[in-house]
Amino acid sequence: MDHSRRAVLGGALGLAAGVLPFTGGAAHAAPAGAAGRRRRRIPPSGIGMHLYTMRTPLAADFRGTLEQLADIGYATVGVSGRHGNDAAAIRAMLDATRLRAVLEHVGYDTVRGSGLPRTLDDLHTLGARWIVVPSLPGALHTPAGFREAAREFNKAGLAARNAGLGPLLFHNHGDDHKTVDGEVLYDILLKETDPELVGFELDVYWAAKGGGSDPQDLFVRHRRRFPALHVKDMAPGGGFEDVGSGVLDFAAMFDTARQGGVKQWLVEHDAPADPFATARNSYAYLAGLRY
Repeated sequence: MDHSRRAVLGGALGLAAGVLPFTGGAAHAAPAGAAGRRRRRIPPSGIGMHLYTMRTPLAADFRGTLEQLADIGYATVGVSGRHGNDAAAIRAMLDATRLRAVLEHVGYDTVRGSGLPRTLDDLHTLGARWIVVPSLPGALHTPAGFREAAREFNKAGLAARNAGLGPLLFHNHGDDHKTVDGEVLYDILLKETDPELVGFELDVYWAAKGGGSDPQDLFVRHRRRFPALHVKDMAPGGGFEDVGSGVLDFAAMFDTARQGGVKQWLVEHDAPADPFATARNSYAYLAGLRY
């Protein structure tokens, strides 16, 4: 992850020339006269929580944490860490709290190795649709390494399809948007994976932090390849913030989400001071957002 790079995405994110002109909720305010035009909303069934955000309370009380998320209004979760539970136990707790798992993060070495069949079985048990590779090893952060990953993703995506699941997804971090030897690494995956077999869980914060991938533009140029998002906000200084409290312009960003095939908006905060406050604040913002 490259925490020193400037978060520049141009007009779609309301950022220009490395300057963050908006702070706090002001970054999300609609321009004069825009309120009447912004009538779309995220469907309630599409607002989820990526459970990495809740890892500390989950470790203490997995079911109780799920219950609180459901009480807030969340409909879905992305599984990231089981905290000693197997897939069947997590499914039972999800069913009891009326939450639905839509995906699970699984390491690259597992997906490309002998653990893939068990992973596919566990996805069925969870009731989820997508396996997500959360990151690539640092040694693969070259054009050749990303091409190798693209080949592995195509193979795993085919296995997922044959198992009756959705395409394999890749989750990005800041370094994935770097230009190396004249090539944008993330673009290699977009170009060299089969759209029928491989998609993307776009982390909009890291796309912004990486400085080279505008979500609004990606959704148009690579239609239906982004079924899930990590919705994470950026503080004025570049750190993490509750969704709706930072500088990213989500209304503009989501304007083309339908073209991108987005079905799940999963809240994430990498280091929340109070995970439940983050969950409440972020849900309230997304539930009220009009774009």
